Amino acid sequence: MNIPILYEDNHLIVVEKPVNMPVQADDSRDLDLLSYLKQDIKERYDKPGNVYLALIHRLDRPVGGAIVFAKTSKAASRMADLLRKHEIKRTYLAITRGEVRQKEGRLIDYLWKDRQKNEVFVVKKNKNGAKKAILDYKVSQTASNLSLLKVQLQTGRSHQIRVQLQHLGYPLFGDQKYGVKVNKPGEQIALWSHTLSFVHPVRKDLINITSKPPKEHPWNLWQKK
Repeated sequence: MNIPILYEDNHLIVVEKPVNMPVQADDSRDLDLLSYLKQDIKERYDKPGNVYLALIHRLDRPVGGAIVFAKTSKAASRMADLLRKHEIKRTYLAITRGEVRQKEGRLIDYLWKDRQKNEVFVVKKNKNGAKKAILDYKVSQTASNLSLLKVQLQTGRSHQIRVQLQHLGYPLFGDQKYGVKVNKPGEQIALWSHTLSFVHPVRKDLINITSKPPKEHPWNLWQKK
């Protein structure tokens, strides 16, 4: 496999996650990104024994793009603290079915996850287990009854972007879980982890990472322009 490395030093590694690859081991037993990177680091640096690598945040299996891992326990602890304080800025590109009427806005919902079904629902605030979810979005362009959005997460809930936009009335292109009524089987979800921005946990300089989505439909509706 050829997984692009977007940034790497002694403390962190940021890569471009392939679509449909789990971030960590799951019941599918398919090769996961965390295991792959541990083996890759072991081989590239000829490291003996087990390689330390910590997952800082997650991406859903069908989602591609930038994701950061910590290579030391010090970096992992400090990055986890940045995430908890909402000091890791994460921007996603998303393509929705339908032309979003309100060109920018903030969505605030309460989400509840059915862990047996691995499905998330928008629920009332007082439901047991409900978690507040906040995101900001801005419509970049529209074409062919689709909208290209830039989405910035303020919280990191499971399936958050997919569920909140579907609840707004605009399911994601290709989403086989939350957009089954408007998407065809086999279509790839159009959600991409586009940018990561944070202060380096050790050196304290600002790190800005960008990952671009693939040059294929529906992304190429705008890449040609």
